[in-house]
Amino acid sequence: MAKAKGKVTFDENRCKGCELCVTACPVKIVVMNKSKINSKGYHPATVDEMDKCIACANCATICPDSVIGVEKLDK
Repeated sequence: MAKAKGKVTFDENRCKGCELCVTACPVKIVVMNKSKINSKGYHPATVDEMDKCIACANCATICPDSVIGVEKLDK
């Protein structure tokens, strides 16, 4: 059975850079964007390799500020 594919989106300006989503990702694709600083002064989270997302939504579940959205994509 093929793994599910997903698309992760972030409200970058609300991210406070806590990195909980980074630790929650089982496929290790969520990273902190060190080349960007948001309006709050933090490096926001982003996805490094979207094609490896399995749509588990662990990142969205653990985010204390609800800045992450996960969409399951049709195969």
